Amino acid sequence: MKYLPSQLLYFFRNKTTKRNLVLLAKFFAFIIAIIVLYSIGFHLIMLHEGRQFSWVTGFYWTLTVMSTLGFGDITFSTDLGLLFTLLVLISGVVLLLIMLPFSFIQFFYAPWLEAQSDSLAPRELPVETTGHIIITNLDPITKKLIIKLNRRQLEYVLLADDSQQAIELHDSGYRVVVGEPDDPDTYLRLRVENAALVVATNDDLINTSIAFTVREITSMVPIVSSADNSHSLDILEFPGNMRVFQFMKMLGNLMGERTVGLGRAINIVSSFDKLHIAEISTTQTSLGGTVLVDTDIRQKTGAIVIGLWEKGKFEIPGPQTLIKSSSILLLAGTMEQLDSFENLFTVCDISHDADASVLILGGGRVGLAVAEKLEQQGMGYKIIEKRSTLAAGKGDNFINGDAADLNVLERAGVKKARTVIITTHNDAINIYLTFYCRQLRPEVQIITRATNERSVAKLHMAGADLVLSYASMGANSIINVLNPDEISMFTEGINIFNLPVPKSLAGKTLIKSNIRESTGCSVIALKKMEELVVGPDPALPLNGEDDLILIGTTESEQRFLELF
Repeated sequence: MKYLPSQLLYFFRNKTTKRNLVLLAKFFAFIIAIIVLYSIGFHLIMLHEGRQFSWVTGFYWTLTVMSTLGFGDITFSTDLGLLFTLLVLISGVVLLLIMLPFSFIQFFYAPWLEAQSDSLAPRELPVETTGHIIITNLDPITKKLIIKLNRRQLEYVLLADDSQQAIELHDSGYRVVVGEPDDPDTYLRLRVENAALVVATNDDLINTSIAFTVREITSMVPIVSSADNSHSLDILEFPGNMRVFQFMKMLGNLMGERTVGLGRAINIVSSFDKLHIAEISTTQTSLGGTVLVDTDIRQKTGAIVIGLWEKGKFEIPGPQTLIKSSSILLLAGTMEQLDSFENLFTVCDISHDADASVLILGGGRVGLAVAEKLEQQGMGYKIIEKRSTLAAGKGDNFINGDAADLNVLERAGVKKARTVIITTHNDAINIYLTFYCRQLRPEVQIITRATNERSVAKLHMAGADLVLSYASMGANSIINVLNPDEISMFTEGINIFNLPVPKSLAGKTLIKSNIRESTGCSVIALKKMEELVVGPDPALPLNGEDDLILIGTTESEQRFLELF
């Protein structure tokens, strides 16, 4: 009912609706005139038969006969009256039972349903709309992007091809506008010249069409596009002011970089000016089994431990936090500070044979990107691919077979592999393979991908050491285009973000601000006018002109935004 006023407004201001209502009114007037005429005829024939009835009775008889109810309480006794009754009955069947419902549906009910659809899924945005993000396709990446935009209170609009699809999306909670993605009028109605960003994650052909269509109207609005194939990059970048991402290749590279023994022990996952966020497995350090306060990491290196990952669960550590041997440490610091940490605390990885290869399950785009990253670092690998068309002619590194087959896994070297990387696009298969490999090799490192965010917890439960979310990675890349000062989330569920010091905290020290206690976020650095202070002194007062760089879960970030 809350949408009724807008539906009525749209319905009655439409020119076609007004014309239909006039035609419907004329038809009703015609029926009323017929009823009056038949009532007069009823009285005349009754007078001819020597009987007299009231006008109300005349209308009563006419309506009961025309509607075929025919109670039979009032009847004619002459042939003239019976013939008149037949005329009224037949015309009533035609007018009231056939033409009236058809006319009502054609001129009122169908336009009303259409008005409902159009009011829920309009075809244009208000003229004053500005600073919005136009999204041309709904997929796992843009679903996650919309969640992030809503959290940041940024306006967006999702483009739908037809009204029915738009209504379904509207019912799911999305702000939708109906339009063709290759029609310039669509983007004029979406006020693209005032938009902050256009996001196109369709296939390469449609993305190219969208880019050129938008550039017909404006060259100022930036466009973010996905690209499935490398040869599409030059074409998609041609319209200018575009950022083109190969999300599948990016995901593969990120998964490959997490392999134990690939390059240096510390893996840089995010950077902000001189601040770097890095991760390292505790097994590669001498810190396993120690309490954080006893390590003196900050005093010895300047780097700070900003978080601990334990099988998918993130913890912001306190002084008495125990560093387990199965944990992944998250560090923040300058490159010099991280180098110092690596020199002091890392140890040689003796859990894996130096010649042990990496086992990649899935030879699609993500799997090939993983292989490319490993090959660049000179690390051996084997790829298991079920589809013979992809595995054929690729060399000894490819093994054609089902990764759920123990014989295939053993032939690929699962017993000696240092890492198993699971790259299929099906989350259910990834969960199955993760659990299967964990049972075969309890000690092996398992890295897997999740297409949908809801699968992340299940994959960790199945035994994955690290899960990289395709949706979060893509959404973060787009958010960083929109807001270059924001640090990408490096793992699902954890955000690193910077905000100006809230007015309510200006002049307070970090200790008295109670940020961690009230929100769950932790301040890892302060961005001042000319310098970046990593691990600021908790006793120093906060300057209202500085920026806070914080780390926390998605829920913690939301609490901080709501509170401050």
